[in-house]
Amino acid sequence: MEQTNRLNLLKELCAIDGVSGCEGKVAQWIKSHLPADCTAYTDARGNLICEKKGKQTPKNKLMFAAHMDEVGFIVTYIEESGLIRFDAVGGIDTRVVVGKPVRLESGKEGVVGAKPIHLQSADEREATLKYSELYIDIGTKSREEAEQFVSLGDFATFRPQFTQMGSCICAKALDNRIGCLLLLELLNEDLPYDITAVFTVQEEIGGAAGNAAFAVKPDIAVAVDTNTAADVPGVSPSKNVCALGKGPVLTFQDKGGFSDRELFCVAKEICKEQDIPYQIKNQVIGATDAAGMGKAASGCRTLAVAVPTRYIHSPSSVFNPKDLEPSAKLLSAMVERFAQI
Repeated sequence: MEQTNRLNLLKELCAIDGVSGCEGKVAQWIKSHLPADCTAYTDARGNLICEKKGKQTPKNKLMFAAHMDEVGFIVTYIEESGLIRFDAVGGIDTRVVVGKPVRLESGKEGVVGAKPIHLQSADEREATLKYSELYIDIGTKSREEAEQFVSLGDFATFRPQFTQMGSCICAKALDNRIGCLLLLELLNEDLPYDITAVFTVQEEIGGAAGNAAFAVKPDIAVAVDTNTAADVPGVSPSKNVCALGKGPVLTFQDKGGFSDRELFCVAKEICKEQDIPYQIKNQVIGATDAAGMGKAASGCRTLAVAVPTRYIHSPSSVFNPKDLEPSAKLLSAMVERFAQI
């Protein structure tokens, strides 16, 4: 896919609000961009399961998965003053939340507030703020007025942006709308073998990919995601996880479990044979949908492929579009090789 078109589609995807448990609008957008020769249905959890016929039926049934959800917030209480109490949906450091613009499920915009620093005690200034100390201000003066725009249980997200910064892009929800874009691109290819592509829900709070894998029953499942890039000052090379601009990231192990050793080695072989730049995740941190897919039913062989992204789970994630083409090329080659392993 031409790079400008890729970025235009990614901009549209990132602009959609889709907190874990509320991914319907993302799924609707993806459905509208599926190729005509792809069949799709939604399961009870909300996973969008897409089947694409290739030129041949593979020896191994292949499943690729990318989660649609993003981290965000959920409304827990409305103060008499009209200020809104909330909690996090997914892992979000409060230090990236204070003062940030947000958008409620109703479309009403607001900003996250906290006690002013000049009114905090010395101990409070040294401590990391808790979510119980934060609130969303939407400019209303009473609970009654606020309730015209929000109800308990409503979701909120960081306000969308999509900014070119030198060679990089800054946006919310890059985790994991990048993976969704790559999977959509794969489905639009003329494939050598049949595949099942699943756009999953609720990955940020535990995941529902296992439910989809139980239904699909793949022999091999690949999670397509983003990976925390810590190629920044103050982090030693041995702990930078991965870096922007150096190609897709392969994972040998994370907190969700081990990658299948043969799949991991074959993926590296593909990259070397086809001159695809790649990198190995050098920290055992995080987890992907691979964990849930591998444990579903009688299990399957799994691998995770990711695009390096800085500042994930924040309103200003950053990635280098240079990493998209090699990632797409690797996924295409995996269909060919994994089908007949």
